[in-house]
Amino acid sequence: YSKHSLPFATGSFPGTNGRLFGQNPKRGDIVVFKHTREELVMIKRVIGLPGDHVQVRGGRLILNGEPVRREKVTDFVYRDPRGYEHDMQKFIEHLPGGADHTILERSDIERNDDTPVYVVPEGYLFMMGDNRDNSADSRIQSNLGLVPLENLMGRAEIISYSLSKCNQGATLKCGVERMLSRLK
Repeated sequence: YSKHSLPFATGSFPGTNGRLFGQNPKRGDIVVFKHTREELVMIKRVIGLPGDHVQVRGGRLILNGEPVRREKVTDFVYRDPRGYEHDMQKFIEHLPGGADHTILERSDIERNDDTPVYVVPEGYLFMMGDNRDNSADSRIQSNLGLVPLENLMGRAEIISYSLSKCNQGATLKCGVERMLSRLK
């Protein structure tokens, strides 16, 4: 727990690095945390741990100089809540240490598909969304950036409901809803 775990908590919080009963997340965990610059609660996947070198090149995740293996599952068309259709690709990404998860990609040439190498300092995490081309995550240093461990609120365990909506058609799938239902 940290001051961000409890509503209306202010100031410092007892414990190591401002956390109580804290344990560091593992790579691949999905965690809930306070945004670094805005009054928002976020949920993202932990990609980079302290000491890691994280980069995205040509849409491919590179961890500590090694490309992360991914396997294409399928192509599909997704209609977002505004009615726009997007050609999507679904992959299984295999993080080091055995954490496999589903990611969605429009293409490998989107705005955050080529980044510098980020070195994750002690006390911080590098977060990414599973809908890679539609995620404000640690790749955007001027927005979220690296997330301090003290901003963690907890590990996401279940989804009680989703506010996500899409309009399925005969050949359209609600990719984000399906992906969310498979969170581990």
